Amino acid sequence: MLQPLIDVDTLKDALASGDVTLLDATARLPGEQTDPEADFLASRLPGARRFDIELFSDPEQSLPHMAPAAGRFARLAGELGLTRDSTIVIYDQGNIASSCRAWWLLRLFGHERVFILNGGMPAWRAAEGELEQGAPSPIVAAQYIPRLTTSLLKGLGDMLTLCASDADDVILDARSAGRFTGAAPEPRAGLSSGHMPGARNIPFGELLDANRHFLPKAALKARFGKAGAANLQTPLIATCGSGMTASVIVVGAVLAGYETVSLYDGSWAEWAATPDAPIVKGEATSGRERN
Repeated sequence: MLQPLIDVDTLKDALASGDVTLLDATARLPGEQTDPEADFLASRLPGARRFDIELFSDPEQSLPHMAPAAGRFARLAGELGLTRDSTIVIYDQGNIASSCRAWWLLRLFGHERVFILNGGMPAWRAAEGELEQGAPSPIVAAQYIPRLTTSLLKGLGDMLTLCASDADDVILDARSAGRFTGAAPEPRAGLSSGHMPGARNIPFGELLDANRHFLPKAALKARFGKAGAANLQTPLIATCGSGMTASVIVVGAVLAGYETVSLYDGSWAEWAATPDAPIVKGEATSGRERN
């Protein structure tokens, strides 16, 4: 797998010399008051197209922004002018999670040449990169042929089975420490806080520096090792509130060199709403906690 990040200088060179498709994947996270569409029209990288996370979701699901069916993904990607041969660079306006989610979605449907701009729009602005505004240029539609990579995705059944087993897989939860331990409430009404049996807590911001760049490889590996995944062959499963910030863990783990990394798409929004799913309060302990 290609490394997921590209820096500003490398992107500038690529834009000057090659065929690169830019996607603005900014999405509004819970608690934010931003308007991603308005931000896109006000300021974006030259030629960027709008990758709307909500559109690239399953409209028949009651859970937030679940991965869409392959046919829906193919249609929407084609409308953005993407093909399987496109070299894609994704960025966002600064929250990092949405560009990581878009990267994961493209990888889920088999896209190889897809990268995330490290630091996003703030890094581009800091380097005085060119910007444009107003209505974007018309897009010439293309045919996109997806290839679902099921190893990157976990469902509720997978997680229930795992939590009842002694498997070596490490579940990594990207939510805040308070939500993980149960000391703080969930932002979604009616859901208990807490965590899945055996899960470990890595609040996603701990994988980033003060400028929202990913930490160096050694620092990332050390943080994952602290969470119980010292071996790069250990299978990792990322989770969070609804599958967004978990994707930051996925990208961080790939950067650190882990070989098997997947994402539980339903995440806590699904788990905490499932009557038979066990919920653990307090700090993580070794092994799978039994209720």
